[in-house]
Amino acid sequence: MRALKMIKPSIASTAFALALLSGGWQATARAQDRGGSYPSMAPLEQYLMDGEAETALARSAAPAAISGKATILVLTRNGYETVVRGTNGFVCLVDRQWQAPFAELDFWNPKVRGPVCLNPQAARSVLPFQLKRTELALAGLSKLEIMARIQAAIAKGELKPPELGAMSYMLSKEQYLADADPHFQPHLMFYTPGTVEGTDWGANLPGSPVLVAPERLPDGAREPLLVFLVPVAHWSDGTEAPASKHH
Repeated sequence: MRALKMIKPSIASTAFALALLSGGWQATARAQDRGGSYPSMAPLEQYLMDGEAETALARSAAPAAISGKATILVLTRNGYETVVRGTNGFVCLVDRQWQAPFAELDFWNPKVRGPVCLNPQAARSVLPFQLKRTELALAGLSKLEIMARIQAAIAKGELKPPELGAMSYMLSKEQYLADADPHFQPHLMFYTPGTVEGTDWGANLPGSPVLVAPERLPDGAREPLLVFLVPVAHWSDGTEAPASKHH
């Protein structure tokens, strides 16, 4: 898996900013800000899509029985805007790569499109992080500046840990999650406080289908939030997905 790299952008979007609470991340972010394949934000136009196409892509993150009744957000020059108001509490959108961990070399990759459907608990407690990071990215802040602002928001209590039961679907056959492995595979994600142990889920053990991002920050402190990823066998349209190359 290569740790967080396998958990592509939505785990990026959730293991995301809460991984900022350590000074070790600040040193990493400074180093990454100076290099990589995508050292700075590309022109905004490269991140935008046609609204109807983005709506369809967002819906493809989950089966139609879920996404068909979900609220849909679309990225605009002013941030994410609601284009469909749903009735089931789910929120579907397309992540961009600025939701990735700050150590990622492709943090500003304009090709990344990560359709995700958040359940009601995640919509209330995880989505605010995604919206805030988008606001800061569109304001022209660097990775390090975004990290500092998110860290401050956490400290002030403006951004809070995920609610119990927070999870999301990432089952789109059309997802583009990284240049090296664009489509990865369909998966579910579960968000827990950092007090949960990966071993409680049997995560990352030989033969286990459950994966978890690193539980420790660079300074040895525990992550305040963990994201458990469970690959599944089918895309949102019901077709079979290829076997994982990562096990």
